[in-house]
Amino acid sequence: MRMKNLRAIALAAVGATVLATSACGAGDPANQDGGAKGGSLRVGISVYDMSSFITAGKAGIDAYAKANNIEVLWNSANLDVSTQANQVDQFINAGVDAIMVVPVQADSLGPQVTAAKAKKIPFLAVNAGLDSKELAGTVLPDDVKAGEQEMQMMADKLGGKGNIVVLQGPLGQSGELDRTKGIQNVLAKNPDIKILAKDTANWKRDEAVNKMKNWLSSFGGQINGIVAENDDMGLGALQATREAGVKIPIVGVDGIEDGLNAVKSGDFIGTNLQHGTVELSTGLAVAAKIARGENVNKNPVYLMPKVTPDNVDTYMEHVVTKRDQFLAGLPALIEANLKTGDIANEKSAG
Repeated sequence: MRMKNLRAIALAAVGATVLATSACGAGDPANQDGGAKGGSLRVGISVYDMSSFITAGKAGIDAYAKANNIEVLWNSANLDVSTQANQVDQFINAGVDAIMVVPVQADSLGPQVTAAKAKKIPFLAVNAGLDSKELAGTVLPDDVKAGEQEMQMMADKLGGKGNIVVLQGPLGQSGELDRTKGIQNVLAKNPDIKILAKDTANWKRDEAVNKMKNWLSSFGGQINGIVAENDDMGLGALQATREAGVKIPIVGVDGIEDGLNAVKSGDFIGTNLQHGTVELSTGLAVAAKIARGENVNKNPVYLMPKVTPDNVDTYMEHVVTKRDQFLAGLPALIEANLKTGDIANEKSAG
């Protein structure tokens, strides 16, 4: 009884901000079979912020957790490195079975990764990388390729000549670093395309609105294209251009609902589908399988397909119009994808 009370106290330390998603039979602090195959698990998850992408990802995590006897302890770091470190410390102290983090910055959480490894708690970076060789696994997109794809779409739209502005993700996060690298790779082959300005809007629409208004004030009609490293920032830029009464080609990354609608309406020339519902639930699946000692590829890579006006309707079904059906088939889809290695596949869901 005393041990049970101590574990309950440790769970309470995770804090009132944690959102718990309980699967059937999960969440008993006295449960000792978390590492056994099929046993209930507690997985601590800390994300950089509650962006549209992460919100979509949480829906997938909840669906996979419910189907696989997993209790999720959920926290958002609100783009603060120290907050995220504290959240992970609390997960470690609570003795969770695995930890999954969408990092605020790539060069953070080193002490936490080491501490988790010492306690034999699998620690995974999902969606954004961490500069650590002690991770138990990763589920990451090919962000360099995503940056190349979006910049190539813009280069094709501009005919290889013109001026662009670039809205970056949080500086130092792996997604920002790699997408910026991909953009630069394509620009190196298109010397007649110039960057007038680039800066972070931290994946946020409201920050992108203000940033874009400033750039429109500074550069006016010189801007021929807007390259946004995620859809939310592209949508913020879209709002700013509408308010200014101008139309400028915009391209993004992620394929969130509003981004897909923008492609369909012609407000975006395209985006890249990083379906958070699929990618983040795949991260939870890999974490759970490692914790249970099951065979799994510990470092699968998510390859984003391009979304254009020609194929946007197909992706709209999974993200918007038939989302409930897609979520119902998601757990089985994730299992099948982990076997084939194509973790971005969505064809067999629902």
